[in-house]
Amino acid sequence: MTNLYSRLAADFSADLDRIFVWLPDGRVLLYADVETQSARYANALGALGVGIGDRVAVQVEKSAEMLMLYLGCLRAGAVFLPLNPAYTIGELEYFIGDAEPSLFVADPAVADKIGAIGSGTGLVRVETLGTAGEGTLAALAHQAPPRFDTVARNADDLAAILYTSGTTGRSKGAMLSHDNLASNAYTLRDLWQFTADDVLLHALPIFHTHGLFVATNVTLASGGAMILLPRFETEAVMAALPRATVMMGVPTFYIRLLGEAGFGRDLVAHMRLFISGSAPLAPDVHREFEARAGHAILERYGMTETNMNTSNPYHGDRKPGTVGLPLPGVDIRIADPATGGELPQGEVGVIEIRGPNVFQGYWRQPEKTAAEFRDGFFISGDLGRCDQRGYISIVGRQKDLIIAGGFNVYPAEVEEAIGELDAVREVAVIGIPHPDLGEAVVAVVVPRDPGYNDPAGISGALADKLARFKQPRQILFTAELPKNAMGKVQKAELRNYHAALFTTR
Repeated sequence: MTNLYSRLAADFSADLDRIFVWLPDGRVLLYADVETQSARYANALGALGVGIGDRVAVQVEKSAEMLMLYLGCLRAGAVFLPLNPAYTIGELEYFIGDAEPSLFVADPAVADKIGAIGSGTGLVRVETLGTAGEGTLAALAHQAPPRFDTVARNADDLAAILYTSGTTGRSKGAMLSHDNLASNAYTLRDLWQFTADDVLLHALPIFHTHGLFVATNVTLASGGAMILLPRFETEAVMAALPRATVMMGVPTFYIRLLGEAGFGRDLVAHMRLFISGSAPLAPDVHREFEARAGHAILERYGMTETNMNTSNPYHGDRKPGTVGLPLPGVDIRIADPATGGELPQGEVGVIEIRGPNVFQGYWRQPEKTAAEFRDGFFISGDLGRCDQRGYISIVGRQKDLIIAGGFNVYPAEVEEAIGELDAVREVAVIGIPHPDLGEAVVAVVVPRDPGYNDPAGISGALADKLARFKQPRQILFTAELPKNAMGKVQKAELRNYHAALFTTR
């Protein structure tokens, strides 16, 4: 049986008395509870008329109940569709109209507003689920039978739809199959050497592939445990670290930990692994973390459409500024964006991916799906290069490429040079329209010292590091960079905000 839940359950069912989740209030969820509560949710879905292949849209805050609903959807053969709790009612109208879910699960506080949207889109019904296990769906599930015969699924049957962030237009629904998710979970479990003895500190959101599919599925596949925090709060994470063996995070998490005087080797000497992804980890943060904590962060690279594609090795060099090597079973090539021809080692091109992790296509967009594949490889839209040892470095998104005076400038290269300066905490490099150059390189810097404001000092430090055409025409300072929930800098927002920089001078 290829149902993802059945595969995961086969690995944890031998000892159901083990702890799966520690909750913030001290309660625990055993693997026996995973089996019975996911069954209750699967039965509740059936009672609500949710059938095999039906979409279940979920916009609720992070909780153990939401994880049980996710597993219940898998067991029932429904398609899980998590949505960012930050989405507005106007944004939800698009997702509901596009995905046509048969059930929308909402936070109790906004259920009436969701129902008003659904009345005009054909949505069958709205149920509620709160973080403390309250709500109409929770009540129905708690009364449902604790046993359920997990539905058989084929390898390519859909398990979930994740909508892309939509930075270049309307969000697209990436269709992920049971086999897509299973292949990634087991590959990462083995590569990162997860076992039943591991305790994962989980402070990530679970509407995203990182927190839901990587963190949760890998833990289930290994029979390990999770400390489930509702969000990243530095004090709570510092308090939980002594009980954890592994932490998954985004660069912002590690930057914040480095800002704490109490963070150091004594606190994390027992830890086995720190993993970072979802956004580039600056090499200076990588090096500072290793010096302070005695651990080299393991950086990896993934996408909504593919889950994880590469990883720095568990044993071996974890190279700052790279996302490591292709995962076992995953093929990656660096191709000419225009022709698709594979480029020589060291040259920059578009990253293309082929493997069992690659999604089934975009929901109801066959033309878009066809346009994003070439010779069986998914065209990621990320620009990268491969070194002589096979390590992949991301140099930016195709849409972020800056063409200044006819020369290609890759933001990641400029960001790395600026990020190495002692005065700089974070930096984002963008292209802004320029009357002579077409685009000009602009750096937006978050300084370590809030009072620092010396663009000439930074420019001088770059004089011997970067060719003149790569050096920023303007260096701006800010208290923080705009980021999404996964810590990824929103460069489109920066470009829009500073669009008139060179036309109003």
